[in-house]
Amino acid sequence: MTPRPDKETGIAHVFAAARYSLGGVRRLWGETAFRHEVLAIVLITGVFLYAGAPLWGYVGASLLFLLTVSIEALNTAVEEITDHASPNYSEMAKHAKDLGSFAVFCLLLANGIWAAYVLATLWLPLAP
Repeated sequence: MTPRPDKETGIAHVFAAARYSLGGVRRLWGETAFRHEVLAIVLITGVFLYAGAPLWGYVGASLLFLLTVSIEALNTAVEEITDHASPNYSEMAKHAKDLGSFAVFCLLLANGIWAAYVLATLWLPLAP
């Protein structure tokens, strides 16, 4: 068993946290779903640019994307821990994975609704 490394303090803690976060991004990049989500935000940004979306549309899309990425990271963590703790099939493990997947789905739906709303405000005539 590998011994636990000493805790960093002060400014070293900040740099250690940044290294851990970059490690998380590298791990998440290995997930196909995450790469699809990155592609989706690139496409949405392109459509927003083409359509002339207002700043608030970009801000909302950016915040929803960051929230989606964070939930995707948590979902991946749940899956990894579940696979480690329960290598054999377990109904409880299945439920944990399904719930994580549902959380990501809800945010993907929110992203889609937001993008549709922003574009609808540009393309559909609204009553005065």
